[in-house]
Amino acid sequence: MNDAELILNPNELVQFLKKMPTEFTSADIVAFCIEKNIEMVNFRYVAEDGRLKTLNFYITSQSYLESILNFGERVDGSSLFSFIGSGSSDLYVVPRYSTAFLNPFAEVATLEIFCSFYNNEGKPLESDPSYILRKASHVFTNETGCEFKALGELEYYVIGEKENSYPSVDQKGYHACEPFAKYEFIRTEALRILAKAGCLIKYGHSEVGCFSDEEFYYEQHEIEFLPTPAIRAAEQIVLAKWVLRMLGYRYGVVISYAPKITVGKAGSGMHFHMMVEKDGDNITSEDGKLSAMSRKMIAGILSSADAITAFGNTIPTSYLRLVPHQEAPTNICWGDRNRSVVVRVPLGWTDAGDMIKDANPRQKSVAKKQKSKQTFEYRVPDGSADVYLTLAALIVASLNGPKTSSALEIAEKLYVDVNIFKPEHKAKRETLEQLPVSCWESADALETKRKIFENYGIFPAGLIDNQIQKLKKFDDKGLSEKLYGKNDQIKQLVEEFLHIG
Repeated sequence: MNDAELILNPNELVQFLKKMPTEFTSADIVAFCIEKNIEMVNFRYVAEDGRLKTLNFYITSQSYLESILNFGERVDGSSLFSFIGSGSSDLYVVPRYSTAFLNPFAEVATLEIFCSFYNNEGKPLESDPSYILRKASHVFTNETGCEFKALGELEYYVIGEKENSYPSVDQKGYHACEPFAKYEFIRTEALRILAKAGCLIKYGHSEVGCFSDEEFYYEQHEIEFLPTPAIRAAEQIVLAKWVLRMLGYRYGVVISYAPKITVGKAGSGMHFHMMVEKDGDNITSEDGKLSAMSRKMIAGILSSADAITAFGNTIPTSYLRLVPHQEAPTNICWGDRNRSVVVRVPLGWTDAGDMIKDANPRQKSVAKKQKSKQTFEYRVPDGSADVYLTLAALIVASLNGPKTSSALEIAEKLYVDVNIFKPEHKAKRETLEQLPVSCWESADALETKRKIFENYGIFPAGLIDNQIQKLKKFDDKGLSEKLYGKNDQIKQLVEEFLHIG
């Protein structure tokens, strides 16, 4: 790591310690706290509801700081997870130093650190979603010799007061800027904060959705990250949700990750791009085409796509988003640059020519060849997803592909290069299986394919049972048909889940 990279890194701990987060130690954290007069340390972790939790420590001595950093603290697990009984509910939360960052909202100097859960024997909590994701990542590497990396796309709506100045065009908000995108300033502030917190950000922009009703103005935005190990990809999403909500709270607007705000308007997804690395090289593509390994992984994901919704689409309004003609998938298939498929292969700078020289005639051709950026994108999940379990499910399903002898044939059969919703392609559409249309159907799919996720001991059987029960409790079988045309009931359902995730 050269000095320039350290200087350009916006994380204040990196700049102070002159080392990357993966190298942080407890002594480093103590030194930073002393030098920067840190008064408080917050332990952060995610519970069953997917939201960030907090345990506050006011630092009264160096020995106390060293104690919590080296040994963690005790919490009530039964209040965090429904599958833990109150009779023996104590858990340990232990900090992971690489995640430390300064709280940008606190009135006093405060350090935040993500934690992992451990049981009474000091072993990782088997049912902790973040541990399940860690296990899935380790198994993938052990089985393939490759590293699974991911990046998340977080879409959200800002809901504020209705305005008439510089009105936006209904459902035409994609990449709009101020003054037509009223809440660009919240997004850009979030980008700055997230970068300082150690997140690897690709970009942010306004999204398609923008509209007004009798009372409010609704504006959709997106933040997308760069590929990282899966556990960090999940934490970046969790952190971004918290930062955006904090900013919304401070500016008097509502931030919502709900999959659907109203019928007929763009819904919000939480897409995940995936890539495979071997010895530090992206092998998602080879010779300018999607690699055999990637196609096998896609076959595995598509074969389990209906069951993965049990982790990625967990509320009734999730299935109001997964409808035709809304740039959301309904049929289980994949394709290049197609936004209505379950898995999309986006442009990856392969065979793109020397674009930079064409755009800048005085620029010499770039001598250094760019490392491959190719990914493939799973477009089904939304803001109700358990981020950790969804990524773990994608890893397990993608690992199942290379284990299936007919994976390449499955991938070829499920590839589409047309808009399947056009009348002339009806025959092709009818050959494809559909995603679930309710939480009830999603639970049934998970029950049918649960052995895939329980393989390698990654998903505990009790967690699968619990997830099925939670989905079934909504009793939403046939809900879309029952709600058709009943706008008041739809609005009531949307409001119930407005603050999901």
